[in-house]
Amino acid sequence: MTNEIDFAWPFAPRGHGFAEDVLDGLSRSEKRLSCLYLYDAVGSDLFDEITRLPDYYPTRAETDILSAHGEEMLGEEMLDGAGEDVALVEFGSGSSRKTEILLERAPRLALYAPIDVCGSALEKARVRLSARFPHLRVTPIVADFSQPVALPEDLAGRHRIGFFPGSTIGNFAPDEARGLLLAMRILLGPGGRLIVGVDLKKEPSRFIAAYNDAHGVTAAFNLNLLARINRELGGGFDLSGFGHQAIYDEREGRVEMRLVSRRRQTATIGGRDFAFSRGEAIHTEDCYKYAVDEFRAAASGAGWAPGRVWTDAEALFSVHELRAP
Repeated sequence: MTNEIDFAWPFAPRGHGFAEDVLDGLSRSEKRLSCLYLYDAVGSDLFDEITRLPDYYPTRAETDILSAHGEEMLGEEMLDGAGEDVALVEFGSGSSRKTEILLERAPRLALYAPIDVCGSALEKARVRLSARFPHLRVTPIVADFSQPVALPEDLAGRHRIGFFPGSTIGNFAPDEARGLLLAMRILLGPGGRLIVGVDLKKEPSRFIAAYNDAHGVTAAFNLNLLARINRELGGGFDLSGFGHQAIYDEREGRVEMRLVSRRRQTATIGGRDFAFSRGEAIHTEDCYKYAVDEFRAAASGAGWAPGRVWTDAEALFSVHELRAP
């Protein structure tokens, strides 16, 4: 049984599903689909493959940081033997691979609550983690963490540490990111902490190599969104008619992922026709990048007290500790 956390979430509840969002997004003058829908079972597996590619530095850099500084991140509440009263809540957990690095360093942790939209990824992680950490209660929550989330009742009264890796915060525009950080602060409660991964600004060529890999895995990940529409909504997309594109907008400080029509064409979804001109794009994802001081200022604006910051040897990626008053 769960209780709805009672506070004002920064985003209006969707109130509708995949089909409605797709039809709405493709009806706009600038076509757009939510990056949330990239992560079905196929997309989640493809993203796991992306994280192992040589040019995709974020996972490698963040993993190095977690391995080197995990004990510091967990803090005294884990290292002084009081872990039985602590719960780790992860936002957008996916396969939970990086989380294992922290769990290895938290033998007394009572409960791990991963939140993700992909139920199959959560179940795979639950089975793996339960076998490896038999003392740990793993309570997956299938949910979109940008919407109101119901947490398990047994988190009540426990100190909460939030974990938000992978620079997923970068998928939100700066104002949205501050709103989400505010909601997480309230969700984790007074005295709560949040460990959040943030991709750093750097030479644009590093971004393009990471988001447009030579192996074509990122392209397959992006195109799977159209394949998902075909599978689940009976869509009529010809995947060969679209190409993957990733660009870095230096003024906005973000990588933009798109699906670009290679020719004039029409796709039918739910009895509705959607026309595409040659070169017309469907915007599928934004990935905002930050300087360290920029992110600390955003966190302060959401009511967090910024704490320690850890970076990798090349200063490609950062992990921030935020403390709730």
